[in-house]
Formats: sequence, C-alpha cells, structure tokens
Amino acid sequence: MAERQALGLGGLLVVDKDGGWTSHDVVAKCRKLLRTKKVGHAGTLDPMATGVLVLGVERATKLLGLLTLTTKAYTATIRLGQATNTDDAEGEVLATEPATHLTDDEIAAHIGKLTGDIEQVPATVSAIKVNGERAYARHRAGEEVQLAARPVTVSRFDVLARRDVSDFVDLDVVVECSSGTYIRALARDLGAGLGVGGHLTALRRTRVGPFTLEHARTLDELAAAAEAGDPLLGLDIDAAVRVAFTAREVTAAQADDLRNGRWLEPVGIPGVYAAFDPEGRAIALLRESGKRASSVMVVRPANL
Repeated sequence: MAERQALGLGGLLVVDKDGGWTSHDVVAKCRKLLRTKKVGHAGTLDPMATGVLVLGVERATKLLGLLTLTTKAYTATIRLGQATNTDDAEGEVLATEPATHLTDDEIAAHIGKLTGDIEQVPATVSAIKVNGERAYARHRAGEEVQLAARPVTVSRFDVLARRDVSDFVDLDVVVECSSGTYIRALARDLGAGLGVGGHLTALRRTRVGPFTLEHARTLDELAAAAEAGDPLLGLDIDAAVRVAFTAREVTAAQADDLRNGRWLEPVGIPGVYAAFDPEGRAIALLRESGKRASSVMVVRPANL
C-alpha cells in the first residue's frame, strides 16, 4: 500500500520495449513492478518491434487519450527480394526474387514515391478493426482480409546503409511519419514497386510525439530499480504534462477556479494545452472555444 501511495498522482513511464513482448505484456509487468493496476499504454507496438512505448500510471492514465502523439520515428531494416504474408520476417514466404541487380538510384526513386502524403493499405496483420474484429485476428483465422487505403504522411524515408546478402538487398532505413503509418507496409510497397517483393526484418521505434529513447528504460532496468527501491516513474505528472503540452501559467486564484470546475478567459492557444499554477504544478488541461478556456481534464482536483 505504501508503494502505491508513493506514486501519488502518477505520471508517465516510457519503456524501451524488448522484441518478443506484446504491449499488453509490458503493461502487465509494469503493474507488478509498480504494485498498481492503474497502468495503460498510449498505443501499441508490434511484438517483433523494440523501442519507445509510453505508459500512463495512476491518474496519468487519463492523459493518454489526450497526448498529441501524431508523429513517430523509427529505424528499420527492409529486405528486398522476398515477400511474406505478414510483410515481416515472422510470416510465411510468398515469393522470392533476386534483388542485387537493383541500383541505389532505382531504390531511391521508389522510396521517393513512398514519401510525403501518400495513400497506404495497412498490413493485414494490423490492429485495425474489420466488422468489430481486429484484422490480425481474422488473418490468423485464415480469412482473406481486405483493408482500404488510408492517407498517411511519411516526412522522412532515408537509407542509412545497404547490404547485399546472397540474392537479397537489406536496407537500414530511418522513417519519420504520421501516426497510423505502417512501416511493414512501406517495406511491402517498396519491394512491390521494385518488382522483387519486400518485407521488414527489424523495427525500432525511436520517438513517439515528444517522447524519445532518452526518456526510456528497459524492463530489466525498471526491475533493477524496483529491487533497489528507486523511483520507477520516468516523468511525474507535472513533468509529463509539461513535456507533452503547451504551457499556460495561471494565478493561484485561476488555479482554484479550474479545480472547482470554472473556466478562464481564452488567450489564443490552439488545441489542448496545460495550465500550471505559480508553484509549477499542472492543474488542468484546457481547450478554448469562443469566450471560454474550459477544462477537458482536471489534473489536480481540489482534494489533491
């Protein structure tokens, strides 16, 4: 009980996820380490992928749906010359074609077609719901899954290195993109465009919104910290809100108004932003509409 009380209002825990773990696995592990059931994640990461997974703890779980995590960054390895039914290395091989004849210029030209504002058909093993059921569940049940193309933005798609491996070409790439972009679909479409097939062999998420690997710790590091009795939260609720949202400084009287459900005069800040009191504490998240700046979430109610 003392451990849970020490968490206070909670905060964000940024995990550097290992490969082979599902996002649910990570949440379950962190619930045990933190000794609280109030842990949730701000978007999944595929089991084969590693890297940044943002978790909310205690009251900060209420922040997760409001976080602006619209941009993400990855490093990945794409294998040209082989297509799989899952668009990654865990799937069944569908076709193999020699790819080492491809020139760097040819590859760059097709990468260019997959950069910017594009229409992308998500991978069939994605978590998108089809008639109420996840696409990956339908795929695993043997159904043929047809997903509609959707608009995404790939702001960066650069090759860092090329390696010719037997008849294949492995590309180490960095991708920066909008939320909802599937890197495995980029690998699939690059290979298809080049006529040799392609799939993803490695994926590491390096950034989600403002949260990077610099904020993250592995589960082993978190377990060691728990064993030593050290704090586990990477960002308490005040630090998390300050990183994630534009800040508006308010007076003590205005902070009391927000705590008690009243609204403030707008100041022209777009979107959801945070109000901080003179002591630097996050009081509420606000959104302006007309002549009001109203709370969409009270971070610190009057009794806390």
